[in-house]
Amino acid sequence: EVQLVESGGGLVQPGGSLRLSCAASGFTFSTSAMSWVRQAPGKGLEWVSNIYRSNTYYADSVKDRFTISTDNAKNTLYLQMNSLKSEDTAVYYCNTESPIRVYWGQGTQVTVSS
Repeated sequence: EVQLVESGGGLVQPGGSLRLSCAASGFTFSTSAMSWVRQAPGKGLEWVSNIYRSNTYYADSVKDRFTISTDNAKNTLYLQMNSLKSEDTAVYYCNTESPIRVYWGQGTQVTVSS
């Protein structure tokens, strides 16, 4: 059974940093593409970043501020978020896809506020 469990969210001041984690199990993590997606209050889902093997991709809104990475020994996906802005406030989800469906974690809340 595929499981994705996010952690690391919280309240941070503008300009601050957080590192999100996504613990994965039930599939071959090291060869799977992984993504971070967020949903701000009252808005739709927004793709943030993804990683496949050593290739990384970012939305323009987070480029040069966020860094996606993996630790294959720990089956864990990370999102290092620096220079946080109020508009980064959202629930952050990790996901991965199989040929037949997309798997999601439960999400972790990030609130950027002074």
